[in-house]
Amino acid sequence: MLENYLPILIFLVLGMLFAVVPLGLGFILGPRKPDSEKLSPYECGFEAFEDARMKFDVRYYLVAILFIIFDLEIAFLFPWAVVLEEIGLFGALAMLVFLGLLVVGFIYEWKKGALEWE
Repeated sequence: MLENYLPILIFLVLGMLFAVVPLGLGFILGPRKPDSEKLSPYECGFEAFEDARMKFDVRYYLVAILFIIFDLEIAFLFPWAVVLEEIGLFGALAMLVFLGLLVVGFIYEWKKGALEWE
């Protein structure tokens, strides 16, 4: 039974070799000529004017989370729309409950001011 997995093991080993050997050769044989231009931080063509570890506003993350939530909503709506005739009234009601919960969450975020940007 284990002999069935031998081709998979060979494939994984060869794949790792094809990935690791060129990287290792490039690291070992590659030229190293550091200068101030190569070692300087690159940020849009000009010198950095603030610390890279600055804090972001919480609203940035809230907007990102809202985007993910509504993106997932659309990801669930497409398959539901395809099989709507097959799932019938129960599927339609389940999707209405799902959409209702998302709308309640959206209204909550709206009332809390998460969508307001200064």
